[in-house]
Amino acid sequence: MYISYNWLKDFVELDIPAQELADRLTLAGIAVESVTALGEGIEKVVTGQIETISPHPNADKLVITRVNTGEEKLQIVTAATNVSEGDVVPVALVGARLAGGFVIKRAKLRGVESLGMMCSGQELGIDSKTMPADQAHGIMILPPGTPLGRDAKEVLGLNDYILELDLTPNRGDCLSIIGVAREVAALTGKPFHLSEPTFPELEEKIDGQVQVDIEAPDLCRRYIARLIKNVRIGRSPLWMQSRLRSAGMRPISNIVDVTNYIMLEMGQPLHAFDYDQLVDHHIIVRRAGEKETMVSLDNVTRELNPDMIAITDPSGPVAVAGVMGGLTSEVTDHTTAILLESAYFNPVSIRRASKTLGLRSEASIRFEKGIDIGGCLRAVNRAAQLIYEMGAGEVVSGTVDNYISPVTEKTVLFRPARATHVLGMEVTRSKAAEILSNLQFKTQEAGEDLLVTVPSHRVDVGREEDLIEEVARLYGYHQVPATLPYGPTTHGVKTREQSFRSLIADTLAATGFNEVVTYSFTNPGVFDLMNLPGDSPLRYTIKIENPLSEKHSVMRTLLLPGLLEVLANNFSRRVQNGAIFELGRIFMPIEAGTCEERTVLAAAAMGRAEGSWNTPARELDFYFLKGVLENLFRVLGTAAASFLPESANPSFHPGRTALIEAGGRRLGLAGELHPKVLEKYELPERVVAFEIDLDALFYVSGQPRVYRPLPKFPGMERDLAVVVKKETPAADVLEVIRNTGGELLSTVDLFDIYWGEQVPEGFQSMAFKLKYQAGDRTLTDAEVSELTAAIAAKLSERFGAGLRS
Repeated sequence: MYISYNWLKDFVELDIPAQELADRLTLAGIAVESVTALGEGIEKVVTGQIETISPHPNADKLVITRVNTGEEKLQIVTAATNVSEGDVVPVALVGARLAGGFVIKRAKLRGVESLGMMCSGQELGIDSKTMPADQAHGIMILPPGTPLGRDAKEVLGLNDYILELDLTPNRGDCLSIIGVAREVAALTGKPFHLSEPTFPELEEKIDGQVQVDIEAPDLCRRYIARLIKNVRIGRSPLWMQSRLRSAGMRPISNIVDVTNYIMLEMGQPLHAFDYDQLVDHHIIVRRAGEKETMVSLDNVTRELNPDMIAITDPSGPVAVAGVMGGLTSEVTDHTTAILLESAYFNPVSIRRASKTLGLRSEASIRFEKGIDIGGCLRAVNRAAQLIYEMGAGEVVSGTVDNYISPVTEKTVLFRPARATHVLGMEVTRSKAAEILSNLQFKTQEAGEDLLVTVPSHRVDVGREEDLIEEVARLYGYHQVPATLPYGPTTHGVKTREQSFRSLIADTLAATGFNEVVTYSFTNPGVFDLMNLPGDSPLRYTIKIENPLSEKHSVMRTLLLPGLLEVLANNFSRRVQNGAIFELGRIFMPIEAGTCEERTVLAAAAMGRAEGSWNTPARELDFYFLKGVLENLFRVLGTAAASFLPESANPSFHPGRTALIEAGGRRLGLAGELHPKVLEKYELPERVVAFEIDLDALFYVSGQPRVYRPLPKFPGMERDLAVVVKKETPAADVLEVIRNTGGELLSTVDLFDIYWGEQVPEGFQSMAFKLKYQAGDRTLTDAEVSELTAAIAAKLSERFGAGLRS
């Protein structure tokens, strides 16, 4: 929300700098993000009138103009094509400074002297988006009759400061100049001025000329219509255009500008209908029909539903309440009579409608947060006053005010003793009454307490705690005395589950992985990318009712697609190496409207781990991933894990994937992704990944650590190379070696696998390093040789293994 410092002065006397005002508002809970000085640095720019335009003798695209600035007449050469004789424009004199520090100098353009420059809006620091369409990229044309020789900053309202507010969701009342002015008055102790709109009305009355029926009173509690006749469509006054631009809005026409001006000034969105285009001049406020359609102002056919409020005439919808008007009743250059709408619509309905239609406007934002139902009449009368004062129309006498159930004033008990206890500082009844009265609350003494009547514009105040907050923020949070806390204190610690998750994240980060967080919402198309069959249970998802887009329309049942998207984005930007992981939830449907949330650990890696001068680079392949998991299981104290061949998962390579089991439970999968998956994600030829059920991992982890003293006696090592069939898993061979070696075999490691000329076809050689050690004596060569022979014999018996010579 942008607030003009000068506009605030219409309602409260200001004698403090804009920055000081911003600081005081921020301390009072109305956060000011920035203060911008409009026209800062602009000098020697005045208004001037183009008297003559003549061709340039030496250039086809240049013209020579004679411009009257009131005190002198200047020859200015320009290439602008949107100017005519008689136009009033901003003129930068020789020596002038423009936005961005550009200085105007006397110059010759193709042999003709130019003594200044006519300015566009951008050159004066005005955003082109807020300029009329015909002036967005040309010279700024001022209204006829603008005095000549005046400082352009003053004429264009550039002697101003703009405060950018960052409001909390409950302060919808501050989405208006008047709402902020109330706060400023309370903070500065200055009186707040808000006069009743006054204007003459025609003798003819509105009775019989307009009919308003509310068929959905739960969605529309009040609807006011006012009739303006003899309308003359044109440009709004320059002062109004300047104020609209200061709030970031583009002036369009006098009638549309008035409705926007009232919305900014009073926080009440208005809508203007072409009166003659309304069938029977009859407004009906009702729920929209299922699949009912309306062509909106942007010439798009919109499909409505019963959750939306339709403003209709007997022929059908003419507007979606609070969101957008219809094309059939649009105010055009041919409009001669308008019907002004000022209404209160249900905030929830407006939010749903704007989200469904994808149309979130300044008006819908205000309706969503709740407007002042008591201010609807003042707003429409203020609009009528402005229309009359600018000569844009004549006001028909009276209004149609359909107010089905008027809101009663809220009265809340305020107890100073309670406020003192809550805030930790003394709050007297008199001080509280003064602060609340300054905020336009009515107070009445009730013994030691106060009965406070809440004004209708403060829809966020409904209980005593809200009043305590109002007193605290106006008194000043910085004035609350600093005290030590009292009472029993406890030391916060992580739960076992939280510590478990932190340990996983720290361990993976230490092994070179980066943690990422991806959306819980996903695209239904990812299941095709992951090569899942049509009947896969992972395709059954929870659908989002109001998704941001199709890409985020269902809840995820897998973590891997999000990780692969991250890798793909990096790979497309020439980041070819990467290892990432995520601890997140997946959502598995159970029955209609419910789902089971499971926490999953997933990781994916591609490319190589970079080496250094003493460490070679390493491929991030299956064995790298298996090593990462084994290290993680060791740190977590996980029961002995097994990696078993797995070929059933269509997302993974059938020959390079392992099923992970531990403690009798299935933990998950690890392996290379299927080539089809990599092709669809446009990833390199090899990407490895794993996905593990965190609850299952938690259940089999946390095994007690057993202390073993350092050995007192030396150990002995033997290398054992055996030849087995190629399909024999190394894990099975290791299991036999460990079982046969017994307690004397302290460690066994596989250090080489070989197949080639020295090994028969269909066989492979596995080489193991065996270390023997006893805790009570030094082993002899005979004992070690006997045990090694027993292991070899057992391998021969189980696998037909022979020793490799």
